[in-house]
Amino acid sequence: MTIQADEAAKKDFDAHLTRRILNYLKPYTKLVGAGLLLALLIAISQPLFNLLQRHAIDQYLVYPDGTPRAERELLYRGVVTIALGYLGLKIVEFALRYGFTLAISYLGQRVLYDIRSDLFTKLQRLHLAFFDQNPVGRLITRVTSDVDAINQFITAGLVSLIQSSLLIVVYVVIMLSISWQLALVSFAVLPILFFVTSFFRVRIRDAFRHTRLQQAIVNSKLNENITGMTTVQLFSREARIGVEFDRANRDLLGANLNSIKWFSLYMPTVSILAQVATALVLWYAGRGILQGAGVTIGTLVAFVGFITALFQPIQDLADVFNNLQAAMASSERIFGVLDTEERITDKPGARALTSFEGRVDLEGVWFAYDENVTADTPDTDDRWTLRGIDLHIRPGESVALVGATGAGKTSITSLVSRFYDVQRGSVKVDGTDVRDLQQHDLRRHVGVVLQDVFLFAGTMESNLTLGNPEIPHERVVQACKYVGVHDFIMGLPEGYDTEVRERGATLSTGQKQLIAFARALIQNPDILLVLDEATANIDTETELQIQAALRKVMVGRTSIIIAHRLSTIEHCDRIVVMRKGRVVEEGSHAELLARGGYYARLYRLQYAEGGMAADD
Repeated sequence: MTIQADEAAKKDFDAHLTRRILNYLKPYTKLVGAGLLLALLIAISQPLFNLLQRHAIDQYLVYPDGTPRAERELLYRGVVTIALGYLGLKIVEFALRYGFTLAISYLGQRVLYDIRSDLFTKLQRLHLAFFDQNPVGRLITRVTSDVDAINQFITAGLVSLIQSSLLIVVYVVIMLSISWQLALVSFAVLPILFFVTSFFRVRIRDAFRHTRLQQAIVNSKLNENITGMTTVQLFSREARIGVEFDRANRDLLGANLNSIKWFSLYMPTVSILAQVATALVLWYAGRGILQGAGVTIGTLVAFVGFITALFQPIQDLADVFNNLQAAMASSERIFGVLDTEERITDKPGARALTSFEGRVDLEGVWFAYDENVTADTPDTDDRWTLRGIDLHIRPGESVALVGATGAGKTSITSLVSRFYDVQRGSVKVDGTDVRDLQQHDLRRHVGVVLQDVFLFAGTMESNLTLGNPEIPHERVVQACKYVGVHDFIMGLPEGYDTEVRERGATLSTGQKQLIAFARALIQNPDILLVLDEATANIDTETELQIQAALRKVMVGRTSIIIAHRLSTIEHCDRIVVMRKGRVVEEGSHAELLARGGYYARLYRLQYAEGGMAADD
């Protein structure tokens, strides 16, 4: 999905999505109840200030000329009592608002924590094909900004909706109970207000959507150009990239200014309508006071305050819609991830490996990375990566897989580790289909060294142990000495406690390869060691170090090795040559050279011309 489609696919309201969001509130029903009670008390307390003002004016501040001094002093004491009551009510309101804000903020943070935990747990369980199809940046957005949008909906949108609705109901009831005539005069402008709010809501919503779209485009360009800064500077593309970014930045500026325009029009419009309502009340009440119709000055002052207070929650409801709309869009994407089918799962009754010989069998394996490919897909379909692979590896045997890029070598190692499942055939370990084994137990015995080594933020030792505190430091040092990386690590400022920068930016490719090799050895893969092109990008001296270590660690282990440099696998028991997803040759290094086939051609081209042959 493109950025434009991803950001534009928004729903104004979806009852199903809303229910799923509200389900996250269920563990905190007491907190929700407390928040609702506090919201109700705040709503009730708000009009009391206007009622106190009305009482003070009508009972204590308005009296005829010539009122005796003693009576005026009594009236004054009444005003003081009202003032103290006003102050006390403000203190109570402060306590209510403090408790309400605390409860709702805590609720929002707990829900945010729960959703993020569910998302991260789900991402860890999803199969690798899902990550092949979904960019990392988009998934990070799901766990960060999309979750924040739901948090905003709960703590601001939903709360404001409840609180504003309660305030409107309370104000309407009180205004009608005091003077239904003044109340109806006050409500005369409400139809116009609702029309104006609806009109501006649509414009503000569209402006909001457009702003999010432009922000996503700017973020995408920033991520792309900062990540590719080396290429940008190498080919002197700064000016061109600057022009493209400036265009996107100007579009974002225009979208933001458009949003500001509608907001700046909406707020004064609501304010004018509130003033019109106030003017109508002053006109009607003033005429009633002059005619002695029973409207008091205190009632008039109270109604002016009621009008101002009533229009505020109505105005807030427009902002609630924006929060709701953003939450619908974000929840749709979040639940899309949470509802993704987990294709690689343990079967009911999947068993652990209690003992292991090390036999690996691929029987009639057909495999494609495209999830739309099934067992019924024709053999001639170009999407097949592996085509009818039959490969049997004996316990303790070292087997090398060679072939041009795209031949299917890495796919075999991925299937043995069960990162993917085959569409046809089976992959077996000691005669048991890997789909019948527990994933955790299977992978616990598989040591993998990848060509693209990933180093996490942390110390050198934490990268070697992968954060497992049960691995003793002595085993770490022993493994590093084994592969020849110990002296390099000890030469770092803090040795094994040296902090590794992002993705190991300060380390060479060869150093990272050796660290990855040591990391695999530290895990002690006593069942299966899989090496995936681990020597593809290293110098000759480092290659010799790894070759020496390989000869030691492969003893007694079933080993599968993939390497572009054929010199790396000359010592292997057997070499399997692959081409276009099929096995075309098998044998030892000497046997394959003597045969003069595809392997001999690859070997001759690599060492005679210095490069791997194309897969023609």
